[in-house]
Amino acid sequence: QVHLVESGGGLVQAGGSLRLSCEASGSGASKSAMGWYRQAPGKPREHVARVSSGGSTNYADSVKTRFTISRDNAKNTVYLQMNSLKPEDSAVYYCAAGTSIIQLRANKPEYWGQGTQVTVSS
Repeated sequence: QVHLVESGGGLVQAGGSLRLSCEASGSGASKSAMGWYRQAPGKPREHVARVSSGGSTNYADSVKTRFTISRDNAKNTVYLQMNSLKPEDSAVYYCAAGTSIIQLRANKPEYWGQGTQVTVSS
């Protein structure tokens, strides 16, 4: 069982930056593939970025040149650095984890955080 706790959301103006953090705890946390998803009102939850236990990353096309996912295995923490934020990035951002990166590629992670709100004003 892996428990995920996100932090770092908030309100920012367009063009600004935020960094989200997600601390994982529990058995297998350090070996888990991890990622970020987001859900805006009235829209389905979507993949944003993921990182394997070995550090390989993948991004949604809409964020590829602006967001960076990274992990600190010593702290069991994954980060999402978000730059050049746009109003359309506004959403609840969820941290997710799975035993295998395959689960995240299929958008079916085993574990979810509670979510953190990101609001980008124009």
